[in-house]
Amino acid sequence: MTQHIFLAGASRGVGRELAKLFSAEKIATTAMLRSDAAHDELTALSATVVMGDALDFAQVEQAISNAGTIDAVISTIGGKPTDGERADFKGNKHLIDAAVKAGVQRFLLVSSIGTGESAAALPPQALETLGAVLAEKEQAENHLTDSGLIYTIVRPGGLKSEVPKGQGILVENPLIAGSIYRADVARLVYRCLQSERAHNKILSAVDRTMVYGQPEIEEFVP
Repeated sequence: MTQHIFLAGASRGVGRELAKLFSAEKIATTAMLRSDAAHDELTALSATVVMGDALDFAQVEQAISNAGTIDAVISTIGGKPTDGERADFKGNKHLIDAAVKAGVQRFLLVSSIGTGESAAALPPQALETLGAVLAEKEQAENHLTDSGLIYTIVRPGGLKSEVPKGQGILVENPLIAGSIYRADVARLVYRCLQSERAHNKILSAVDRTMVYGQPEIEEFVP
């Protein structure tokens, strides 16, 4: 059983859902925040909050090295650019490099369907719209797989915030695409965290009721 998680991206979205889940499962969590806007909410979830900007390697290195023994780093960062600079590659690169330097063994990265060979699962219009961010996420994935860390990359489909239906699944087939609720992504990442079957895997995450087309689906069970 994993004992201590270092979580980047817990201020919102899938990261926040993971913080809730870890709180419920009583897993010690250190959450790195760039601003203190979500500080009180995360401390209420029993997380230890440390301040650090993922775009600043020195801050990331200090946050990870000061956190004590870490069983795994999980990153859900990305999305909106800060001062014109995205965190999708650079921020994740800093987290990966700091994890390696600190002797952390395991890293779980929440990426996106549309990166790498899963680009073929998305329509051309979506790829054109998301091209820049997907390119950065793909760089982050490649940096992680080359890092020597035990990795798990989870690529969610289109993210929804409504109450989940509990139909989220993982698949190894990169040509499967669809939508999924953020809370279901968090549950799937948690399952990967607890399973050696998920070591060094790249997995897509979709809701089985919201898959594009009617493909044959073989579920990956961590």
